[in-house]
Amino acid sequence: MQPDDQIMQGPGERRVAEAAERIVAEGRPRLHRTWTSLVATSLLGGIDVGVGVMTLLFVRHETGSELLAGLAFSVGLIALLLGHSELFTEGFLVPVATVIAGAATWLDLARMWLTVLVMNLIGGWVFTWLVMRAYPDLHRTAAASGAHFVNGGYTLGTFCISVLGGGVITLMTRMHHGTESMTGKIVASIATAFVLAGLGLWHSVLDSLIAFAGLHTGGTAYGYADWLGWLAWAVLGNVVGGLLLTTALRLVRSAPVLSDGAPSAD
Repeated sequence: MQPDDQIMQGPGERRVAEAAERIVAEGRPRLHRTWTSLVATSLLGGIDVGVGVMTLLFVRHETGSELLAGLAFSVGLIALLLGHSELFTEGFLVPVATVIAGAATWLDLARMWLTVLVMNLIGGWVFTWLVMRAYPDLHRTAAASGAHFVNGGYTLGTFCISVLGGGVITLMTRMHHGTESMTGKIVASIATAFVLAGLGLWHSVLDSLIAFAGLHTGGTAYGYADWLGWLAWAVLGNVVGGLLLTTALRLVRSAPVLSDGAPSAD
C-alpha cells in the first residue's frame, strides 16, 4: 500500500501515512496468528503486566506514594514492548485499522480480543498467586489496593475513569507507531504507566491483577463475583475510550491511506 501524492503534501502527513502503513503491516500477522501463538503471547502479556503489578505493590507498600507506584509499573509496559507480548487494550488501534484496511475480518478481531483478554487474566492470576506466596508482607497492601477498584461502584465517574484508561493505553500504541526510535517508545511506555497507574485510571487487565493479588491473600471483603462485575464495567469503558478517544480519530486522519487496501501477502 503506497500513500498517494495528495496525502504527502500536507505538513506532517507523510509521517502519518508511514505510521498507518506500519500499523497495517504489523496488524495483519497479529490477526492471523495460529491459536498456539495467540494463546502463548497473550499469557506472556499477563505475566509481563504481573511483573509491573509486583513492582507497583512493592513501591506502594514501601513509600505509600501512588505516583511513585505508577512510575514503578512502567516495568510491565516496557516488558510488553520489548518482549513483543500481547495486552488486551493494545488490541484497539492496530487490529481495528487492519480490519478497516481490509487485511483481516471482524471475526478475526473478535477472536483476538476474546482470547487475549482471557489469557491475560489467566497468566496474571497465576503470576500474582506466586507473588503473594513469595511476599506475604504485601498482603495488606494488595488487599486494600484491590478493594479500591472492585468496590469503586458503577457510576458515571468510574465509567469516565475507565474511558480515560482505555484512551491513554491506546495513545501509547499510537505513540509507539509514530516513531521508529526504541528510546522514544520506552519513554512513551514510562509516561503511560505514570498516567495510567499513578493517577488511578481503571484498566481492565492491570487492575484485575491487583484485585487477584488481593484475592490470593484470602483477606478481602470482595470475591470473584464482585470482581467479574467490575471487570465488565471496566472493559466497557476501556473499549469506548480506546476506540473513540484515540482509534477513531487516528482512522479518520489515516483514512486515505487505509482505503488504498491492505498490503499484499507477498
